[in-house]
Amino acid sequence: MKNGSIVLVVFVALFISCKEEVTPDVLEKTIGKVTISEKCYSGSINKDTILMSLTILGNHVAKGKLSYNFSEKDRNEGTFVGQLKGDTLIADYTFMSEGILSVRQIAFLKKGETYIEGFGDVIDDNNGKVQFKDVSQLKFEGKPVLSKADCKR
Repeated sequence: MKNGSIVLVVFVALFISCKEEVTPDVLEKTIGKVTISEKCYSGSINKDTILMSLTILGNHVAKGKLSYNFSEKDRNEGTFVGQLKGDTLIADYTFMSEGILSVRQIAFLKKGETYIEGFGDVIDDNNGKVQFKDVSQLKFEGKPVLSKADCKR
């Protein structure tokens, strides 16, 4: 019976420690002197606006939020996780629109202090995720351009 109690205590301790939220402070202590930055961007085309915030850890986007506010359409907002590959951010964007949870791949090209959204042919991977057919064929034609903005807390 004593061994069973010890196993239970160890299991509970491991379960509780796995629930700890990882914050940038914890990541910096755990990983070392890796740069962590949080930046926000916004852009608009006519009456449509896009807001993006990202927390970047080295070349990995630890978290990001993206909101598309389309004029006369339902807005969609959600979170993304991805990678910076050179000057290009490629991520999976999980969002809610018209009451439906969706996942699609997004791409933004960093130019100076701006990000330009990329577009290209897409496919459905049969698991409900829409992704680019060929990332190397994306077009970054300058609209929308997201410029650096204040991060609202």
